[in-house]
Amino acid sequence: MKYIHNLTDWPELRWSDEKLAQRLAAVRHRQGRLIGRMEALGFPLREEAVLHALTEDVLKSSEIEGEVLDREQVRSSIARRLGMDIGGLVAADRHVEGVVEMMLDATQNYNQPLTAERLFGWHAALFPTGRSGMSRITVGAWRTPEAGPMQVVSGPVGRERVHYEAPESKRLDEEMSRFLDWFETATPDPVLKAGIAHLWFVTIHPFDDGNGRIARAIADLALARAEGTAQRFYSMSAQIRTERKAYYDMLEATQKGDLDITPWLLWFIDCLDRAFDGAEVILASVLRKARFWEAIAEQKLNERQRKVINRLLDGFEGKLTNAKWATITKASSDTALRDINDLVQRGILTKDQGGGRSTSYSLAAAPGDVEIGS
Repeated sequence: MKYIHNLTDWPELRWSDEKLAQRLAAVRHRQGRLIGRMEALGFPLREEAVLHALTEDVLKSSEIEGEVLDREQVRSSIARRLGMDIGGLVAADRHVEGVVEMMLDATQNYNQPLTAERLFGWHAALFPTGRSGMSRITVGAWRTPEAGPMQVVSGPVGRERVHYEAPESKRLDEEMSRFLDWFETATPDPVLKAGIAHLWFVTIHPFDDGNGRIARAIADLALARAEGTAQRFYSMSAQIRTERKAYYDMLEATQKGDLDITPWLLWFIDCLDRAFDGAEVILASVLRKARFWEAIAEQKLNERQRKVINRLLDGFEGKLTNAKWATITKASSDTALRDINDLVQRGILTKDQGGGRSTSYSLAAAPGDVEIGS
């Protein structure tokens, strides 16, 4: 099978500006409007929106690769590194810290040059134990011949399907030198540059593992440069996670095609546009949370109650029960029940239908429309 990197003119990628122009102009306009709206928010709300977007970016980029991280660890790690005072921070394990470190370096230090050493640092942060699962891998360096061909495969053992095979390891120094030089010197439209860089890097596939996550971090870096701000208000990775099958199908088709990558860039632009829809959800969530706390500003709540209410406002997964309250707050079951009953009596929480051991609770009304009891 011939892949795009085997073609004579590789990596002279080309695309049709005419076919991209209309959609690119529309997404750039929407990008500018979104940044303007978010920057018009007060500092606390803008900070909350950034924390929400970065948390989603880290979580979803890992989920694309089949890895589920703990949301609270990710959120706490980001908040600590950005100096945000959100309360209720939890300790994060070293793997979560490494993923967060890579993503924040890409987005917060977007003006710093992208170099091989910087990429090696990202890779080492992703794999702090030197292993991917049970397998030892080369960390902080390009993959070596000893690892054999780098293939993207699926299917059970004995019936694997090879979707893609990357360039041989002996080509990597030259391939990556050329890519990094292009990234720092080429001047296509910044949004197109993000899409091209993502495709180009993941096609070279220079590491034993982590190539997809690093490719998405590179795209985020390019988008931050496009916007001239380290503040992230949307998550491209979250949208790619939603469209994971289409993402992989488009990658495979492009890597098995010719050097005209117009279809890939059209998909990338449209995916970015849909990511902006997610930013609208983030904005609505942040405003909803602010209205809620404003509505109960006169209420005296203990730290456990504040912590759990914030968890509910941030998108609590599943149903809130007495047992979950106790686990989250590290309190006894009796203390949890007293906290809950107090909030129910005030009209802040309400019992869901059902009872007994299955009793669960929800916020009493949409924040902003909350009627608080005496």
